[in-house]
Amino acid sequence: MLRPPLIARFSFVFIIAFFILFKGVFAQSKITISGYLSDARTGEHLIGASVYDQKSGNGAVTNAYGFYSLTIAPDSVDLYFSYVGYQNERRHFLANESKRLNLRLSSDLLLKEITVEAPREDLPSQVQMSTIELPLADIKQVPALFGEVDVLKVIQLLPGVQSGTEGTSGLYVRGGGPDQNLILLDGVPLYNASHLLGFFSVFNADAINKVDLIKGGFPARYGGRISSVIDVKMKEGNDQEFQGAGAVGLISSKFSLEGPLKKEQSSFIISGRRTYLDLVARPFMPKNNKAGYYFYDTNAKFNFKLGDKDRLYFSGYFGRDKGFGGTKSDYEDFDLGLYWGNVLGTVRWNHLFNDRLFSNLSFNVSDYQFRVGFFLKDRYGGEEQEMNLVYLSGIQDYTLRYDFDFIPSPQHYIRFGMQSVFHRFRPGVFDLDGDEDLAEINIKGSDQVNSMEYTAYVEDEWKIHERFSANFGVNATFNYVQDHWYPSIQPRVSARYLVNRDWSWKASYAQMNQNLHLLTSSAFGLPTDLWVPVTQRVKPQEGHQWALGTAFSKGKLEYSLEGYYKKMNNVVEYREGASFFNFNGNWEDLVTSGQAWSYGLELLIQKKVGKTTGWLGYTWSKSMRQFDDINLGDAFPYKYDRRHDISLVVNHELGKKWSLSGTFVYGTGNAISLPVRQLQPPADAGYGGEINEYGGRNSFRMPAYHRMDLSLTHTKQKRWGERSWVISVYNVYNRKNVFFVDPFYSSWSGGYDAVTLFPIIPSISYNFKF
Repeated sequence: MLRPPLIARFSFVFIIAFFILFKGVFAQSKITISGYLSDARTGEHLIGASVYDQKSGNGAVTNAYGFYSLTIAPDSVDLYFSYVGYQNERRHFLANESKRLNLRLSSDLLLKEITVEAPREDLPSQVQMSTIELPLADIKQVPALFGEVDVLKVIQLLPGVQSGTEGTSGLYVRGGGPDQNLILLDGVPLYNASHLLGFFSVFNADAINKVDLIKGGFPARYGGRISSVIDVKMKEGNDQEFQGAGAVGLISSKFSLEGPLKKEQSSFIISGRRTYLDLVARPFMPKNNKAGYYFYDTNAKFNFKLGDKDRLYFSGYFGRDKGFGGTKSDYEDFDLGLYWGNVLGTVRWNHLFNDRLFSNLSFNVSDYQFRVGFFLKDRYGGEEQEMNLVYLSGIQDYTLRYDFDFIPSPQHYIRFGMQSVFHRFRPGVFDLDGDEDLAEINIKGSDQVNSMEYTAYVEDEWKIHERFSANFGVNATFNYVQDHWYPSIQPRVSARYLVNRDWSWKASYAQMNQNLHLLTSSAFGLPTDLWVPVTQRVKPQEGHQWALGTAFSKGKLEYSLEGYYKKMNNVVEYREGASFFNFNGNWEDLVTSGQAWSYGLELLIQKKVGKTTGWLGYTWSKSMRQFDDINLGDAFPYKYDRRHDISLVVNHELGKKWSLSGTFVYGTGNAISLPVRQLQPPADAGYGGEINEYGGRNSFRMPAYHRMDLSLTHTKQKRWGERSWVISVYNVYNRKNVFFVDPFYSSWSGGYDAVTLFPIIPSISYNFKF
């Protein structure tokens, strides 16, 4: 069995020793109030809820499973429990010994003003910078294409996050690429988070509990990517009563059901979604032709309360995109098919060792596959011949992870843990066979590559002073591939200084390493991109990010301003002229490594309460790349380098039944490469036509992108539950945003021909809850 090197094993021992030391220091003459906070109606755990003892001035926050722990001196306590959108609870009693206190908070639809002087989890008070929590209510109100609510599209409306162009997949965070985002669904990595060529994400909003975006100052518990973390947590299911929700739209429908298996002891949630573009298009297809596309996905989660200290979870996701086409005639049959998708599964065990030590042991499986193939049956000349071509690509992960939350005192929140991941890469296999006894052809690194990754981390959110807090941590990762070890020690630190109750300054530094790459060959959303591992020839990506910012609150508004600088090493791209469509040689021969850097300013203004909510985001940024083998070694702008990016989101309640939502986005055009002039070949060259001469890489700009979307919702209570009609309009003023520019100069038009994608698109959907 493969064993990690001595330094890795030493890291694991260090974590245990660190825990024992703190346990001994803080165990003297203290008592602990601990428990779980959950929703009174559904039993759903409340993540990030506040617990505050007004007498001692100490507080705590619930973790990802609703657990809190507050250690104080024996005395009477005056506890306040609060969570945005819920009524506050107060408990006053004499605490002379440790006590377990589980509470269920009731939803407060009126969002009354909080009068208790308790710690608030707003932007100024958070130690972690470059982090944004997305309320589900806001996600569901944002206007969406075809009425399909999309988590990733809402994230793209935040400062520092870009989406590429319409018809593309991937997020580009602070100058990084789509492979540099760690996208987690219940703690399991997703390698392709898009449906329908990037127009929709794989996340079903009806099955989601919480969404967090981290753009910098990464806590040590996260690792494996260098640009961002998108942490999506699923609902656990209603443990009180059965309830359902669904929606019927123009191109898709969805349904979810949740309820108790045993009241207050176990629950489940199952949700599904499917598009029916293939069914809608079928009547319009010619008799002997076929073409279609659809996707479907399913989320499921089961949880069991085994006792006061133990909880068991089973969760999974299954999703597929499928496209097909073909023709049939007297002379030939042709069929084309492609599919891609993810399968995720996890088993999770929560255990309370004591009132201050919470643990989470999990085993995860992630499987991403892409397959495209065609079948040809030729009957010309009276003889029948067949040929099949299949391309396969995929990546599988098997992960064992053990995390601990240790809260020895209100001044320290310590997290530590370890992880072991087995990666199996299949970068690409072409399988060609037919009646001519063609041998199987394997190209572009088709040999399966396996790697092992060991990680240990420790971090401490330390309240050094009532005004000054910091999160210190280190992540140690050791990757083993092709008989070679890649060690990485990654320090992380975030600090916050409270000038007063409503104003703070923040700073952070984080080093992140990444032991895999994504080879991107096309701007389109087709998953022809290849996930490949680090090898003896291709080194891990390394990122360093520094950030400085300020945050303050005034009335119902929150403001934040951040500046950042990010340096990335060992970034991989295809060499000049190489791409996914080069069918000869190993993929390592087609790529080159270089460096990248980006910097910018981000402004965010938010309003979270009241009849009118939303946010305004603005980003000024610059992102550059440099490769010795590309652009003659000169630095050039990243394709998604945007100098200015603006987003405005407004949600307004017109009354008890009507609500109006709107978004406006503006972005500097993407950088592209176009010919600077055309040359006429010599008469004796042997061919005609003109030759395009290109200038510097990405030296041209596409036109600026801007768009406005609106939606109007009418909600009505019924005896059986609630129903709502949503009318939305995508691209209200019919802006012709450029999707693709033909790189060949058009003499008749006097310029370059541009292709636009989406005109104004109205849609309607019907939603229901019972």
